[in-house]
Amino acid sequence: MLKLLSLRRSLHLHHRRPQFPPTVAISKPPLNPTRQFSTVSPPPPSSSSESELRKYLGYGALVIFCGATTYYSFPFPENAKHKKAQIFRYAPLPEDLHTVSNWSGTHEVHTRVFHQPDNLEQLQEVVKEANVKKARIRPVGSGLSPNGIGLSRMGMVNLALMDKVLEVDKEKKRVRVQAGIRVQQLVDGIKEYGLTLQNFASIREQQIGGIIQVGAHGTGAKLPPIDEQVIAMKLVTPAKGTIEISKEKDPELFYLARCGLGGLGVVAEVTLQCVERQELVEHTYISNMKDIKKNHKKLLADNKHVKYLYIPYTDAIVVVTCNPISKWRGPPKFQPKYTSDEAIQHVRDLYVESLKKYSASDERDINEFSFTELRDKLLALDPLNKEHVVKVNQAEAEFWWKSEGYRVGWSDEILGFDCGGQQWVSETCFPAGTLAKPNMKDIEYIEELKQLIEKENIPAPAPIEQRWTACSKSPMSPASSSSEDDIFSWVGIIMYLPTSDARQRKEITEEFFHYRHLTQTLLWDQYSAFEHWAKIEVPKDKDELAALQARLRKRFPVDEYNKARQELDPNKILSSNKLEKLFVSSDVV
Repeated sequence: MLKLLSLRRSLHLHHRRPQFPPTVAISKPPLNPTRQFSTVSPPPPSSSSESELRKYLGYGALVIFCGATTYYSFPFPENAKHKKAQIFRYAPLPEDLHTVSNWSGTHEVHTRVFHQPDNLEQLQEVVKEANVKKARIRPVGSGLSPNGIGLSRMGMVNLALMDKVLEVDKEKKRVRVQAGIRVQQLVDGIKEYGLTLQNFASIREQQIGGIIQVGAHGTGAKLPPIDEQVIAMKLVTPAKGTIEISKEKDPELFYLARCGLGGLGVVAEVTLQCVERQELVEHTYISNMKDIKKNHKKLLADNKHVKYLYIPYTDAIVVVTCNPISKWRGPPKFQPKYTSDEAIQHVRDLYVESLKKYSASDERDINEFSFTELRDKLLALDPLNKEHVVKVNQAEAEFWWKSEGYRVGWSDEILGFDCGGQQWVSETCFPAGTLAKPNMKDIEYIEELKQLIEKENIPAPAPIEQRWTACSKSPMSPASSSSEDDIFSWVGIIMYLPTSDARQRKEITEEFFHYRHLTQTLLWDQYSAFEHWAKIEVPKDKDELAALQARLRKRFPVDEYNKARQELDPNKILSSNKLEKLFVSSDVV
């Protein structure tokens, strides 16, 4: 649900091909409060009482100055700096240091090694040289992963400059592309052939290599995760050079590497099975839990794409279905009750009211803000006040109710979602029966989750997003299954980071991880739920980490994965601290 890799002072690199420039990072200057005071001796006091007064006033001034200096010079990242903490100018770090962060600014590294090869030959040379030197070059894509899975301070390689459509087979509906191409670039590049991707995630900025490696997905109980669209790959490996794998050529490694988390080789090229480009009709409407329970099985079976957006502290459930336009009936004829301006007006009114309540102001014209921008601004006023968040959620429910209706467009235009601003996200995947016989565990999960939120008074914003996919044959996919009929539900919880105030972001982060920990403790084992690879966080607690390692081992072929890593990357130059902690050898667990 997120957006772009932050490479400061390096914008639009995928449109140009200059050498990646270094960034300037911030360092904390040494504090020397005594420099602010005069070295000239003051005249003797007229009395002992004046002397004592001056002494304590001096101590008080020193304490206040030291506190203010520490506060204002604390080295927050640029995208998480307190609005007041901008008095001092900071000495830059070395010019060759790159600052790389994920889009939400929740994970950031500084590195002197950031490769961006222009072509396959350059990539092969980069990997070969790094292997000889045993120097890490972790593959990183667009940096959309909430957990920063592609980041490594020891070094990275990014394929943003390898972004071409190499071959299109219109008859077989197949396309071969360089792995650095972004989803939107790919879709735009093949639309003239009448082709598109079978399914999409919420956004289009991901690089193809990244979106398949972490097991990303769209929605539709008949449609598998995106890695299932891959029918062949070209990997540049440290130990075996460039290898080509497919369903026919080394299928065991192929299936393992499709969702390989960047640890088995740098994905250089991908061959995708596409589908005919078609127009879809999207239907958005408000439902409730009683009606969802009654209609859930039919909704999964009858719709090509379907998702639910639950709004905490309300009974409102936003249902969004997408299907091909009927050749016989054509697009639906529907006149909405409210215009888009009318649908959002009450949210504007709440924002104006809240600005007065919190004695805040906003210089921009309120009519310029989209709904998600208004939600961010509302939450920023008091993000951890449950009563305030409930008001915002109620306003969101009313916005969706007034936005009910239909929308027609091409699949790459319709199958998207405005996720809002920077955020923390945890998304779990768990089995939900088969398409013919859904087990309703997906709805039970949500009911328990909502009860948990209300019982613990969690300031949970909307939405809780629920989607579905068919299974994947990739053993490292959270939706992997040997039974072709199995379906899986994906549930995402969220907390927004709508402020640049570092202290407030820290408080939101702590509350989010409390929220996540409660869901983990009470729900994950009960429903066999596992986190999306792009959203899993490594625990700092030793016992919690050991429990996670053992849990992953029960679900995924960790030994098989580690064996393949050892064969293809014995020096672990493509690894990261996150991978090393998640996938330890069997004799360590």
